[in-house]
Formats: sequence, C-alpha cells, structure tokens
Amino acid sequence: MGQQVDDVLLERLAGEAGQALAASGLQLALAESCTGGWIAKAITDVAGSSAWFGYGVVSYSNQAKINLLDVPSALLDEVGAVSEPVVQAMAEGVRSRSGADVAIAVSGIAGPGGGSVQKPVGTVCFAWSREGSACLVETQLFAGNRETIRRQTVAHALQRLLDLLAGLDDTI
Repeated sequence: MGQQVDDVLLERLAGEAGQALAASGLQLALAESCTGGWIAKAITDVAGSSAWFGYGVVSYSNQAKINLLDVPSALLDEVGAVSEPVVQAMAEGVRSRSGADVAIAVSGIAGPGGGSVQKPVGTVCFAWSREGSACLVETQLFAGNRETIRRQTVAHALQRLLDLLAGLDDTI
C-alpha cells in the first residue's frame, strides 16, 4: 500500500468490502486501537452497511482491550499492545462477543511519539479472524505522519480483507 491514501481510495475499498461481505452473507466486526474507529467510519460511510456490519470497538487503552475484548492482561504485560498476539486476541474477542463471521483488529504506533527501537513509529499489527479458520496476523511498518500512518492502516486492513474474501489467501 503506497504512502498516499486519499478519501476516494478508502471509500472504494470500503464499498468493495461491503459488496464482498454481502455477496458472501458474512457479518463483519472491528476492534480498533490506533485508528480510533476510522475503519468503522469508512465502513459506515457505505450506504446499506448495516446489512453486513454491526459491531465495532475502539479499544485504545489496555484496560479497554481487557474489559471489552477479553485480551488477557498477562499477554499485554508480556508482549505489549502493539503485537501480533494481542491483535489476534482482539480480533477473536470482538468476533466472539459480536457473533460476527469475520473480524479485523488493528493496534499500532501512529506517532509522532511512542515508538522505540523495537517498535518504531509506523509499526502496526493486524489480525483477520473468521469462525472455523486460523487467524491471520501480520505487522506492517508505514511511513509518514500520524494521519498518513492511520490512513495506510485503514486501507491495508480493508485491502487485505478483500484479498482474503476473494480467495487470494485461503487463511480466512
């Protein structure tokens, strides 16, 4: 995903995701940290999205991840919020709690501060979960300012969902 992500691209990706989910009869749920609900905003900008989306959680704090998504506090203490095990737990937690078929979770460091040598600004962890399938997790490193990193995160989450729903990756 390139550094430049505009509203037109986000609108297109959300619309295509909606078409794919509706065609498959699947419900989507979201667990967002660094994007603060931006994926849900893109999704709900699509007219008729209530047919395939009904549940999103902004779990910005660790306590929200624990209370709302059943992320174990010991896991957060061990690996930190920006990690593949935590986003996997977030995705599985929101999918389980919502009853959705598919879930996306994101957690990252959008900056300008908060980064480290091990997890620099722009580090974002993703998870896509589907009932009965292995959870797909991955980490990306995006460049740019806070808004640019967050836009790239939303676009990547939606593009990867489209790829997975289209069968380009049989993980979910």
